[in-house]
Amino acid sequence: MIRTPLRPLARILSARAKGENPDVIERENIRIRHEAMRDSARMRAEGRLLVLGLAFLAGFAAVGFRMGVLASADPAEPATAATGAAIIAQRADITDRQGRILATNLVTHSLYAQPQQMVDPAGSARKLAQIFPDLDADRLVKDFTGTRKFLWLKKKISPEQMQLVHEIGDPGLLFGPREMRLYPNGAIAAHVLGGASFGREGVSSAEVVGTAGVEKTFDRWLRDPANGGAPLRLSLDLTIQSTVEDVLSGGMKLMNAKGAAAVLMDAKSGEIVALASLPDFDPNTRPAPATKGDPSDNPLFNRAVQGVYELGSTFKIFAIGQALDLGLVAPETMVETKGPMVWGKFRIRDFHNYGPQLSVTDVIVKSSNIGTAHVAQMIGGSRQQDFLGKLGLFDPTPVELVEAPGAKPLKPTKWPEITTLTVSYGHGVAASPLHLAAAYATMVNGGTRVAPTLLMRANAEPGPRVISEATSAIIRDLLRQVVVRGTATFGNVPGYEVGGKTGTADKPKPTGGGYYKDKVVATFAAAFPMSDPKYVLVVSLDEPVETSGTEPRRTAGWTAVPVGAEIIRRAAPLLGLRPVLEPVAEAGVIRVSN
Repeated sequence: MIRTPLRPLARILSARAKGENPDVIERENIRIRHEAMRDSARMRAEGRLLVLGLAFLAGFAAVGFRMGVLASADPAEPATAATGAAIIAQRADITDRQGRILATNLVTHSLYAQPQQMVDPAGSARKLAQIFPDLDADRLVKDFTGTRKFLWLKKKISPEQMQLVHEIGDPGLLFGPREMRLYPNGAIAAHVLGGASFGREGVSSAEVVGTAGVEKTFDRWLRDPANGGAPLRLSLDLTIQSTVEDVLSGGMKLMNAKGAAAVLMDAKSGEIVALASLPDFDPNTRPAPATKGDPSDNPLFNRAVQGVYELGSTFKIFAIGQALDLGLVAPETMVETKGPMVWGKFRIRDFHNYGPQLSVTDVIVKSSNIGTAHVAQMIGGSRQQDFLGKLGLFDPTPVELVEAPGAKPLKPTKWPEITTLTVSYGHGVAASPLHLAAAYATMVNGGTRVAPTLLMRANAEPGPRVISEATSAIIRDLLRQVVVRGTATFGNVPGYEVGGKTGTADKPKPTGGGYYKDKVVATFAAAFPMSDPKYVLVVSLDEPVETSGTEPRRTAGWTAVPVGAEIIRRAAPLLGLRPVLEPVAEAGVIRVSN
């Protein structure tokens, strides 16, 4: 630091020589020095004020920015604690073949309590019990005043309920955002979709997992973020599914049946267009599984897939078809039908007396047990088992439902000749309506094996050949004649060339062996149009009774067939099938003279 002297010697000496006062020089130097010190202090003060102003400006800008962010964000409750990995709640939609929503997600809230933060536990408990009648006020008071620090109250609540809880105003009642699974069509396709529930749960989200149906089969795929939110597209058609369920429900009530099932399938690709089981349920409020009693009485039981029944005379087309394919018979071959047919202590009878002989065609048209049994004798047990196995009637169906692997058909451990005879007309082997639909599709589509599926198939490859195309053509003609002049005449839908086969099987008793005399499973297996089958339909009614006549009628021709015909009548136009009008005779012209 350079110090400036107050009395510079040179100037003082010069001033004295000139006779001037040297004190004036000292006072001037003091003034100049003070002015410099004042300027320096002012500049320091101005710098400090500038820095302080900039600091205040930055602070106010940060507060304003944060306020803007909070104002534009959605309100959310603070998380109490976070441990482990975050729960991924997003789940892909499920759609039908047209892209219409079958299952989606809905943003909702859960309600929980932190009792240590509650102001009025007793009052809040009383008001909560009024909003949620299933909550007990006394139990809530006990929980709120106990030692618990966290308490789930409701896993999902509606916006209206949320507002009512808000109005209680207790800071210990908090909300957690989450997604829930929503089925906007209610009970439609319930057994296919199955349902979903909450798995791992946190305050800010919950894991949605499938519990049954395709929801459980494709659970991992539906939750996989790698799919980019792409929906799972099923082969179902929502309009057709709704139509089938509507007609089936009406038919079940009209025929006084305890249950019903229907499968509508593409005859070539195996795509399931509609699959229904009644009684059904709403997957939005899926009931609890049955713990006792007959499982088939529970609405969760999928009769179309899990229901394994003896399907009666619908099996006859398999015996006749195999014999035709082996060259053992032709449509005009005469077969013995004189009854009863005796095999040891067993007696095989027909529903009516058809005389001593029928052609193979009429064995199917009139549904003769005896005639079919004689044809089965020609085939033999070993070849019969092999053929039914190729049709998939001994294995669970490969359909994409979690319930399917457990629905394995029932067959005898031993296969004596009497089993060969009874199985030929549908007794002794039990399978599901879905098994039957796939087998009939194989028989009428040209003879290639069909695997049922609930997924869209862009280019379905034909399965292995089971019968020849020529045999399949004969079978189509036989099934058409059953509807035109046989046991399924109520199934004739003008314009759609329906063909099919009826089956009425006595229900076995659950205990003690034997069969009920007044309880049956009535089935109608159909295809249309028979000139070039596009679809296969199987309708099954459990314990139907048609009571319009003087005596109750239980056979499929009176029960299942009319229901199947109505489904075809309503569904065929929706499937894009144009009716083929039968030619009408030209009107004659009569000349009248005066």
